[in-house]
Amino acid sequence: MDHNEAANSLPGIDTLTGRDKKDNLFPIRHKIDRILDVCGDHPDVEALVSLATSCDGLMNDEVRQRAWPILLGYLPSEKKNSAGLGTWQHLPRHKDEDQVRLDVDRSFIYYPKNESEPQLDRRKQQLSAVITQVLRTHPMLSYFQGFHDIVQVFLLVLGLDDAAAAVSQLSLLRIRDFMLPSLEPSIAHLHLLPAILQAESPKLRHHLSQTRPFFALAATLTLYAHDIQEYSDIARLFDFFLAHGAAVSVYFFAIIILSRRQELFEIPADEPEMLHSVLSKLPKPLDLEALIAQTVSLYQRCPPEKLPFRAWAKISPYSVLKTTRGKYRQQTLSDGIAYFDMQVAQMRRQQMRKQWMSTLWKHRRSAGRVGLTMLVGVVAIWLGKGGVDSYLAVAVRRVWEKVQA
Repeated sequence: MDHNEAANSLPGIDTLTGRDKKDNLFPIRHKIDRILDVCGDHPDVEALVSLATSCDGLMNDEVRQRAWPILLGYLPSEKKNSAGLGTWQHLPRHKDEDQVRLDVDRSFIYYPKNESEPQLDRRKQQLSAVITQVLRTHPMLSYFQGFHDIVQVFLLVLGLDDAAAAVSQLSLLRIRDFMLPSLEPSIAHLHLLPAILQAESPKLRHHLSQTRPFFALAATLTLYAHDIQEYSDIARLFDFFLAHGAAVSVYFFAIIILSRRQELFEIPADEPEMLHSVLSKLPKPLDLEALIAQTVSLYQRCPPEKLPFRAWAKISPYSVLKTTRGKYRQQTLSDGIAYFDMQVAQMRRQQMRKQWMSTLWKHRRSAGRVGLTMLVGVVAIWLGKGGVDSYLAVAVRRVWEKVQA
């Protein structure tokens, strides 16, 4: 698509003022031309990030088709006929395909509007194809309920031919934590919320201290696609999220909480169920542009590495929260798979550590008989540094058998 086609794809009415946008036609065209210029043969990613963050984001889907792949770290021409993507139908069935089918049946509820049942059925078939293609091509990924909400936005913006490549990039490099075999890495994102609130409003953080941050799970897990019902709003929000690292989604939720502080203070702190109920539902309408601007400001004032409670130090080095910092757009799908494997290995070590320590604690009274105190230190060091196949594992297991005898 050339500049003129993209510039002519303009909404007729300003959604904020209700006025005809003809009055603003020149600045709109100018911004679209600018976006398309920085998406040229040698993309200016820094400028594109700025434009995607600025008011109204990337303006329309024709422009997004050029810009989103660049923000995701690839050029569409690089993904054409890439290995695996064209032969996915012949790949082994993914373990989660039954759940995919159930979720796809519930898709396209709010948008696109004014389409017939046959048209919506065709879109559902395409959505199923994109999700299945990504999962079969990358079978280590675990599907999660709500993934279809994200993918349907990519399908509507990019079209069937280009959606799978973009969703693969997104899955392995941007939302990888949500597609691991455990929910714990996803929960780790939520644990940043109290630290962000403490940095910005200690009083509000204290007020919510009895309410665990699970209220933000559905929104952050689906990049808000499960909650936002207007297509133009979720597409614009994706402009912002794709322009920045994964932590920005959590900061965005923190801003939503901060914007509701007066309402939240009216609910007693000792009623966590009520607070959870209120916080789990996004306010309507959302002033996206104001929230985005405030999120950028908050992130600059309180970057992740400066958050209290050592919140950032507790995040895995393989988490997308950390791997989408810096020049992460140079990462490849192979890098994403490597991070995936390292995080899975780390999760297994941590789980083994918990199991060992729990059982050792129950047997602590027999420490004198088998030198259990020393064993605790050995196990902790080994599980922190080594792998399950190390020679030390054999020695530890032998002592372990004595403990259980």
